[in-house]
Amino acid sequence: MSKDGNMLAIAERLHAELAQARDLLEGVRIAEALLFASAEPLAEDEIAARLPAGVSVERVMGEMVRAYSGRGVNCVCIAGRWALRTAHDLSDVLVREVQEPRKLSRAAMETLAIIAYHQPVTRAEIEEIRGVSTSKGTLDTLIETGWVRLRGRRRSPGRPVTYGTTPNFLDHFGLEQIDDLPGLEELKGAGFIEGRIPPGMSIPSPSDAESLREDEDPLDDSDLFMPLPIEGDDGEGDADDGEDEEDTRDERG
Repeated sequence: MSKDGNMLAIAERLHAELAQARDLLEGVRIAEALLFASAEPLAEDEIAARLPAGVSVERVMGEMVRAYSGRGVNCVCIAGRWALRTAHDLSDVLVREVQEPRKLSRAAMETLAIIAYHQPVTRAEIEEIRGVSTSKGTLDTLIETGWVRLRGRRRSPGRPVTYGTTPNFLDHFGLEQIDDLPGLEELKGAGFIEGRIPPGMSIPSPSDAESLREDEDPLDDSDLFMPLPIEGDDGEGDADDGEDEEDTRDERG
């Protein structure tokens, strides 16, 4: 190839690279505007639909993560969706700027942890793990926070309701997916588990997938508009404040 031909090829390549760089920059600006204006995290296909033709949404979001790294606002992926979130290390600076949330009771926190690790799980299974009866008010509180949802009904006598976590749960606790929950060694390192771990002890494998498991039936249409009767309710104690009756805890050796 002649010298002029080489120069022409180089010029064409540079022109193509500049065009790609301009399109990528425009894609980043579009993604930034979409995330800033959206009240909810956005899926990649929602972002990709607005990008210039031929621009990779993976590259755009990679550039977003890099550009916002170390800043007061970060670009994060939560449950497979993208959002702009304030940096976690600045939470103490912002605490006076936000409304103080109501603290959950110990019973609610224990119940939430069991649902997160054992989902899909029924009320009876929650009570068996905790060794104490769980009031309907506790579950109602967790549903009202938007962290717990009704999944379906277990294919067993009484067709009890199954519970699971929501994308809001992942968002609040900064998890990309439910598999990011801390494991045994992490819990022990944080002081939640003391002493030696018994042989064979393991963390269950939860599933927050929208699809139901083989042992679950979908909720009926009427379930979506009416309060669901929960297994074990006898019609008493529904006016409580969401606390459990701790004196019913089993004495197990």
